[in-house]
Amino acid sequence: MAEQDPSAPALFDVGALAPTFMNLEIPEYAYMFGFIQADGHLNERTRNRGSLTVELNARDIQILHAFQRLTPYNSSITERTRSTNFSASHHSAVWSLSALEARTTLNRLGLPYGKKSKKITPPRVDFSRRDYVRGVIDADGSIGFTAQGLPFVSLTTASTAIGAYLCHYAKKVTGAERRIKRNARDGIYNILYTKEAALQLAAHLYYPDCLALDRKKAKAAAIQAWVRPADMKVAPPRRRWSPADDRELLRLGDPAAAAVALDRTEQSCSMRLWRLRTGRTSMPSR
Repeated sequence: MAEQDPSAPALFDVGALAPTFMNLEIPEYAYMFGFIQADGHLNERTRNRGSLTVELNARDIQILHAFQRLTPYNSSITERTRSTNFSASHHSAVWSLSALEARTTLNRLGLPYGKKSKKITPPRVDFSRRDYVRGVIDADGSIGFTAQGLPFVSLTTASTAIGAYLCHYAKKVTGAERRIKRNARDGIYNILYTKEAALQLAAHLYYPDCLALDRKKAKAAAIQAWVRPADMKVAPPRRRWSPADDRELLRLGDPAAAAVALDRTEQSCSMRLWRLRTGRTSMPSR
């Protein structure tokens, strides 16, 4: 067990942390909160007892030590080996924090007690956005190359609010638009950015000297070396159908005529008209 160590390397001034603990405008705390929201667990017992725990593969123990140094309350880091569905001897590290004051702060900022995967939302206070998003990606996302050798950044989440926020934020950074939809199999959102959008997002989130998992920071740097092959076409941005487009399409009732009027392909107009007439797409408001 590793208790709070006053002689630990002075990456952070622990004595100065109490007044600013979980001030989400500070990049390290914004990152830490995003990570904890995605991969932490807050439990509550009788008489105000309880704890926050974050359990990771032991290879990522460095980030738990960083959290411990950022926290002006007693906490511990332990290691254990156990059998899981994926490994007969999974070696993990667990950071545990019991202080009521710390738990209350985290709960008020938006970390629910108990099951929280669908409940979590971005903070409702001012916060450092790219650091918060990086924390969520480090905890529940992936970075690297696909089997086809394409760079990617992805997030898997059960939270509609978190998924929608990533789409909104990443569009501002990269221009790439994503619309989230739960998987039919497990009700989870899988949000994926590839190629140039992945490079832009990774470079923005994983800036020099930021707090992050070492292995994901290394992957964020590695994918920057990717260059689009000369023979790989660039897909044009997808045009969304507006209510005005739908009304004009229905008024004309002819895909060929609508293609000319709306500057779209006849195939696109034909498919959209079919979806509107069969109820697979809602009719536009008048």
